[in-house]
Amino acid sequence: MFDTISPAPPDAILGLTEAFKKDPNPRKTNLAVGVYKDAGGATPVLESVKEAERRLLTGEKTKSYLPIDGSPEYDAASQRLVFGDSHEIVTSGRAVTAQAPGGTGALRVAADFVGQISPGATVWISDPTWPNHPSVFQSAGLKVATYPYFDPASNGVDFDAMLATLASIPAGDVLLLHGCCHNPTGVDLSTSQWQAVAKIAAERGLLPLLDFAYQGFADGLDEDAAGVRIVAEHCPELFVASSYSKNFGLYNERTGALTLVARTPEAAESALSHVKRCIRANYSNPPAHGGEIVRTILGDPELRRRWEGEVTAMRERINTMRHLFVETLNEKGVTRDFSFIARQRGMFSFSGLTPAQVKALRERHGVYIVGSGRISVAGMTEGNMEYLCEAIADVLKD
Repeated sequence: MFDTISPAPPDAILGLTEAFKKDPNPRKTNLAVGVYKDAGGATPVLESVKEAERRLLTGEKTKSYLPIDGSPEYDAASQRLVFGDSHEIVTSGRAVTAQAPGGTGALRVAADFVGQISPGATVWISDPTWPNHPSVFQSAGLKVATYPYFDPASNGVDFDAMLATLASIPAGDVLLLHGCCHNPTGVDLSTSQWQAVAKIAAERGLLPLLDFAYQGFADGLDEDAAGVRIVAEHCPELFVASSYSKNFGLYNERTGALTLVARTPEAAESALSHVKRCIRANYSNPPAHGGEIVRTILGDPELRRRWEGEVTAMRERINTMRHLFVETLNEKGVTRDFSFIARQRGMFSFSGLTPAQVKALRERHGVYIVGSGRISVAGMTEGNMEYLCEAIADVLKD
């Protein structure tokens, strides 16, 4: 059977990392994968995380399985991080949360759940979106369609076209929204735009699914939850898929959460029973270590303050790199206007570079970015900025 299988195409992002590792260019630069880099080009372990791990190492008493939906303390802390301690959704019991292996795991559990309760539903994703989104939902047997989002002429949201499409989506379909730091464009909805989208979703009877992978990387932990909370005000049912890869730096721990909001606590508990069946048939129960780190930090006031300071430092560093990138391109004589990159938020930006220019960057300079032109701003450093901007200036001359 296996002898007849042709090689599958490499992943659009992780496949570039494999090519990057084999590149002999001593000045090669990887701006494809979404991983934060510090000034030295390393992906650090946060000090708050190290302290939490020290405490866990001395206090851990078992390696037994977690419950199917994970640690109750972790799940409660995840809800409060998304909605706030005193939000009605939290205090009323209308929300239930399941610990998941990363944000991707949370999305897949949501997809399996929708596939069971509403197998004819279509998942509507933004154009463009994270390249793995279609695969996650299609692998669960769901249909996928797109709504307009990015306007390359303005480097902003094509909001009129977006609303027109949302107004035509059939009731019962799933509307995937990026909670903040839209991947891959770095362009987010304004508060008034969130209000309009939430209103249409409620009127059309859509099921919102908020992919919340970058909380804290746009404007702040609470500020970045504004869109999610606006949707929750209008829509009595929704999903939130949280990831702690970025804001806790727990990339290889695969730590995330799926929160389901229902009309009543009873409906939420009933839905959770089906979510748990999806988990049991998939990975049985979640890994513990990353979740214990998050639970420890969020449950300790001093550790939480330290962690919030580290999130602020990462966010401010990324925003500094955005401005330095624009300034350095200008210094290298690039006449194209890249100022929009300084206005965008999060780890990524759509650069506007063509596939041919992306290929030239890789082949001539060892600069790796995704074929769509998406750049991981979080991978820029003071050390690689000059070379990066010289390479872009070179390919723009062609």
